[in-house]
Amino acid sequence: MTRFPVLYCMAVVVGATCTAPLRAQAVLSSDSGEVHLVGTDLAVLEAQEVRKEINCTVTPEKPTLGFDLRYHAGFNITIPLKELAGEENTLTILFRVTPQDPKADPNYFIQRYSVPRVPEDAGGDTVLQGMLDLGEGNYHVDWLMRDRLQRVCSFYWDMEAALPAKDRDMKLEMPAGTVSAFHLEQFSAEPPASRVLNQEPLKIKVLVNFAPQNSGASTMRPQDTSALAGILRRLAREPQFGKFSIVAFNIQEQRVLYRQDSAEAIDFPALGQALTTIKLGTVDAAKLQRKHGDTEFLTELIRQEMGGEDHPDALIFAGPKVMLEASVSEEALKPLAGVRYPVFYINYSLNPQAAPWRDTIGRVIRLFRGTEFTITRPRDMWFSVSDMISRIVKSSYGRKLAVRATP
Repeated sequence: MTRFPVLYCMAVVVGATCTAPLRAQAVLSSDSGEVHLVGTDLAVLEAQEVRKEINCTVTPEKPTLGFDLRYHAGFNITIPLKELAGEENTLTILFRVTPQDPKADPNYFIQRYSVPRVPEDAGGDTVLQGMLDLGEGNYHVDWLMRDRLQRVCSFYWDMEAALPAKDRDMKLEMPAGTVSAFHLEQFSAEPPASRVLNQEPLKIKVLVNFAPQNSGASTMRPQDTSALAGILRRLAREPQFGKFSIVAFNIQEQRVLYRQDSAEAIDFPALGQALTTIKLGTVDAAKLQRKHGDTEFLTELIRQEMGGEDHPDALIFAGPKVMLEASVSEEALKPLAGVRYPVFYINYSLNPQAAPWRDTIGRVIRLFRGTEFTITRPRDMWFSVSDMISRIVKSSYGRKLAVRATP
């Protein structure tokens, strides 16, 4: 049975009236697996002629690679509110995306919007947005929108999702030539990963500071967590890693948000749920009384997580830059100086020029001769994490050889 995927859309309004997506989705299917379209819709898609019976403007957005290692593409639809003036209406968006190299079956998407009554003198525009995910390749899009009066707006375009030659080693989330509805949930469950069976799995501990890129922001946005979630998924899929300890914290709240000790898989849904408790700008009154409470919190967290008896094969810090007024005391961390596992810091900075100097955590890991990576783009994440994994495996292998050689 072939079904229409649900297109991820949102409505943005400049004016006084809003269109809202209907919950009920149209499903076009048949027992033979073929998609059957209304004849008039099929004729519009096949005609390849731009129509503007509804005066709408369609602006395609070229595919861009996200930190989830998927290409994201989409479009913006601008409609003057006066075009929708009158009684209640329904807008139906239907489009198909056809891979071109090699030519493959088209993928169909549909979404309906409910339009309330619009006054005749309404001003401004309604802007609808649609998004979808792609693998590498070239695609052709046939797009139409019709209202209850069967007025049609149609548009057609081509798009390409291609990695530069220098990035060909990257393994993307979606196979080439594939299309799917936009994947919004960053913390969905991770499928079981294949592990190396003929050796003891490596244990890693990850301390993640889930905080916004802008330290003064009052909310966490998807872009604040996208790279951090992507890093954790890369680690979760590594065949030689088999034990995971995760500590999610927020330095602004001076609070551990989530902890998972020595588990065989990372519980992404539980982690995502814990992040919903972040309340930026809210700090316990007792913590505010301490002049450098944030530094004290970070110091104690490092001492606790590095001072235990169960040593991991690697310790990884991850998060945006942390610029604290007071540095972590070297004297306080001196008892940990003899750790024998490698320490890494993956610094997630969308705008590294804004603060080009080393941050508080960066200075801490220098005490342990750690390695710091800065990631700004998806390619940085892929190659930095790949390098880090290689170093962890090499370090573990070297330590085991040293133990075997000891009389």
